Amino acid sequence: MVDLSTWSLRDKIGQIVMCGFDGTTPTEGIKQLIQDYKLGGIIYFRRNVGPSSEVARLSAELQALSSKVTDVPLWIAIDQEGGMVSRIDQDVALMPGNMAIGATGRLEYAYRTARVSADELLQMGINMNFAPCLDVNNNPANPVIGVRSFGENPEKVAELGAAAIEGYQESGVSACAKHFPGHGDTSADSHHELPVVRHDHDRLHAVELVPFRRAIEAGVDAIMTAHVMFPAYENSGVPSTLSNNIITGLLREELGYNGVIVTDCLEMKAISETVGIGKGAVMSLQAGVDLVLVSHRLDRQLEAFEAIHAAVASGELTEERIDQSVRRIVELKLRRGQAGSSVIGDDAAIGSETHLAVAREAAEHSVTLVRNENQAVPLQKGVPTFVIWPEVRTNTEVDEIIAQNVTIGSALRAYNGTVVEHVIGTEPTQEEIEQALQASAGYAQVVVGTYNASFSTGQTALVNGLLARDGVKVVVAALRNPYDLNQFPKVHGYLACYENRPIMMEALAKVLAGEARPLGKLPVTITEQYAYGHGLA
Repeated sequence: MVDLSTWSLRDKIGQIVMCGFDGTTPTEGIKQLIQDYKLGGIIYFRRNVGPSSEVARLSAELQALSSKVTDVPLWIAIDQEGGMVSRIDQDVALMPGNMAIGATGRLEYAYRTARVSADELLQMGINMNFAPCLDVNNNPANPVIGVRSFGENPEKVAELGAAAIEGYQESGVSACAKHFPGHGDTSADSHHELPVVRHDHDRLHAVELVPFRRAIEAGVDAIMTAHVMFPAYENSGVPSTLSNNIITGLLREELGYNGVIVTDCLEMKAISETVGIGKGAVMSLQAGVDLVLVSHRLDRQLEAFEAIHAAVASGELTEERIDQSVRRIVELKLRRGQAGSSVIGDDAAIGSETHLAVAREAAEHSVTLVRNENQAVPLQKGVPTFVIWPEVRTNTEVDEIIAQNVTIGSALRAYNGTVVEHVIGTEPTQEEIEQALQASAGYAQVVVGTYNASFSTGQTALVNGLLARDGVKVVVAALRNPYDLNQFPKVHGYLACYENRPIMMEALAKVLAGEARPLGKLPVTITEQYAYGHGLA
């Protein structure tokens, strides 16, 4: 057991808080948190990421700063889920996301992609990954989980999640299963509001909790809470993150979890605009959480530190409660061998062909042909093809603007030289719709990439406008949620790709060109006709 007898209260509080900062070099704010507060954890976002060698240097610099004030190494964490939620997507072997893995149905891909991702993260000095996402996505209207989930089948999500946990942790990276007790059946985004899941105990144990039970059996290092209300366990109106009934009663006592529990970011509006950051930090610790995450603003990070300290001084929070969390965190860091995590490894394997081959293989097994009327897929060879590409132009926590150097059109040109690509936004204006329809006039086959068309009336109107034309075969490739088919059920060809990342676009192009079979099966139900497990090979 870790001896805390010589630790000050501020030393202890430092270990139970994780913070983020802006930029690719340490800011004065993060230096202050490390030097004055002995900060125990840092989270990276895209804003912190450059080439892999620079990320490794940043990690080493942060660890060096920390080593001057404590012998306990930093946790350096990231959301590298794969697919659409990946903070690092350049200069690495970016793995397909969970729903693409779910479409393969194969545990080996969940394990191998996690193992490769972890190998590369460690070489960049990143020793904790906030993955896998174990939410069971059984609500097509879910605006925040979607393809971050392995699918709608609780047992399959559990199996794939356990395999991913094994892959991460065998490489020495702490996995963090999220978002407990489950964010899959919500129609609201906790980044912006406080969602509610109203199912009873029996339903929660039969669906939402199944993957988390399996993760606990698999020895997952950490579990992240959801800022979601579950009245079946907590009727006071507070979200899971702040609920003793859920964190201690359900997760610790009923499910028997003894690992580290971390909050989702307290700056999300479900917390910051309800109880507030300082009170939220204290309440989460009272509930039984070990690690408090405040990702962005220095003023809010300092507020969390000072609120926790004041709560102990006033007796609102006991130092014994703090000690329990500090011991869990420090023992886990040491058990993972993370004291040596500041050593930068040989980065030759980062983005190597061996690693990329794993990503390609998984992607090529995930592309799912859902509908194929009049042999719309594969495309007719030698026939000019018009491609419409949806460009992400709005930045959110889960939809990030990135340089997209491989699109459907660019990938398809390797097989069909006569390809014209037209770019629209994911929320196209009426003018954009009219321009796309005008530019595509005269083409006999049109491929449209859609990006959450279920939430975009403009994308839906564009596809239906194309379908109104005589003699035109329209093929839609869903580049995020597979539920887009419901917006244009009569489309001639429909493929689910689950993400718009380069390797997936290359896999899609092979299928469109007839160079590869679509091997994926739907991991979710679109309609009764296109149910879980459906796929046309």
